[in-house]
Amino acid sequence: MEVSGGTSPRMSLDQLQKEGSEDTQLQKFELELAGHDHGYNHQFHSMNALEILRETVRILRYNSSSFMIIAALLICPVSAIVLSNVFVAQSIVKRLTIRLLLVAKSGGLPLRPFVKHSCHHFSEMAVSSTVCFPLFITLSLLSKVAVVYSVDCTYSRKRVDALKFCMVICKIWRRIVSTYLWACMMIVGCVTLFCVLLLAICSSFSVIGFSPELNLYAAIMVGLVFSVVFANAIIIYNIAIVISVLEDVSGPHALLRSSILIRGQTQVGLLIYLGSTIGMAFVEGLFEHRVKTLSYGDGTSRIWEGPLLVIMFSFVVLIDMMMSAVFYFSCRSYRLEASDAESQSILETITISSESVADQ
Repeated sequence: MEVSGGTSPRMSLDQLQKEGSEDTQLQKFELELAGHDHGYNHQFHSMNALEILRETVRILRYNSSSFMIIAALLICPVSAIVLSNVFVAQSIVKRLTIRLLLVAKSGGLPLRPFVKHSCHHFSEMAVSSTVCFPLFITLSLLSKVAVVYSVDCTYSRKRVDALKFCMVICKIWRRIVSTYLWACMMIVGCVTLFCVLLLAICSSFSVIGFSPELNLYAAIMVGLVFSVVFANAIIIYNIAIVISVLEDVSGPHALLRSSILIRGQTQVGLLIYLGSTIGMAFVEGLFEHRVKTLSYGDGTSRIWEGPLLVIMFSFVVLIDMMMSAVFYFSCRSYRLEASDAESQSILETITISSESVADQ
């Protein structure tokens, strides 16, 4: 029996098997899409926080290699430095904490352990953010862009191409940095406004004659309000970065578009932020007590507990970035659904009015 092209049947079979094994993952993904046509359009419908988490896990399953590379190369180094505070000078943290405690005392706040701990935590966070800013604007920002690009490729049913990503990042990096700097100014402005309002309210209560305990309760209430405002600012920042990657918008325009885009979906964004914050705080607490503080044993467990907690923290950060990208698509779909419903109601109103005119 003759075989055209001069190739043996065994060679042809081996080649077909090789090509089939290379495309297995993509075929599974496309079959999943085809099997959920009415459901997979969830990416084009608004989703709640749990659905966004499920969608994120599903995307991670089908493109796990790309996201694991991003986590290993870009997220893990930043997480290790942030958790260990290796570049944070404790002498500067101590001096800043003392000054904050003096300001709090002059504002009428009692120097309770809660106030002392809050001042120390705020000082450590401020110093860490300042020292690690070069890392945040390079590796951390690059990891956000890579995650958004990978999620977009997954939705587009395309393979993640490192060379193409490098070409894309060269074109959009300037607008990404511009958006990041504007977001940093927005967040610093929120924190500064909170500090000024807190000092003004506590000082006013102290002048009026309220007890230090009432001043503390007032400060806690102001802190709760600030937490909601700060969470909204972080959500706007996360979506603005996604917008700068996927759309030709940057700087304050990206922040403005982000704030408009999340209208009606703010509760979903707050739930995502709350879940991510709890996860990161949990891992940070474990790292603080199991690695930084030698509270048990001879410390040999630090050898494996430290890297494990860094990997856990990096995974939480990766999930948070992916959920922000999925949340962007969900918000876009919500806006489209709202505009379609509005246009449909307008058309119905026009039709009813025209019918009433025709009856007359």
